[in-house]
Amino acid sequence: MNQDWEDRVTAAWATFDSYAEAEAADFRAVIDAFVAELPDDSPLGPFEQACAWDSTGHSDKAAPLYREALARGLSGYKGRRAKIQLSSSLRNIGQAEEGVKLLTPELDAPSDELDDAVRATLALCLSSLGRDREGLALVLGALAPHLPRYQRSMANYARALVDTP
Repeated sequence: MNQDWEDRVTAAWATFDSYAEAEAADFRAVIDAFVAELPDDSPLGPFEQACAWDSTGHSDKAAPLYREALARGLSGYKGRRAKIQLSSSLRNIGQAEEGVKLLTPELDAPSDELDDAVRATLALCLSSLGRDREGLALVLGALAPHLPRYQRSMANYARALVDTP
């Protein structure tokens, strides 16, 4: 879509916290109105709707919409967001293994500001599968570069969590 549409959607999302829980359907209606402006085959429509369902506590309704957005070719930054958010939704609905399969390749994707979100969400999925050491290693590895000191130590500890039998 164009930048005006993107700006209006961003502005709508900036108001999300002003909606009470009982007004979740009202917020989703706002997003649906923006989606109605898109071509029928746009991957942005199901992505924005998935985000709205997810943000209002309905991972079960969000997951198929994230899948649809990705199947329609959502890529780049929003495609990566969709994979992160779909993995989180899958975890929430008891399908954490699928979330792990979806996010693991993202560890080798070109780096961007979503790297830590990939690792955090993957760690949650791993934890849901009883693989806490792997999850902790991911989180420590993501945290280490942000520390004012001990970066090397924490990175080494993170590696040791998964290298130690």
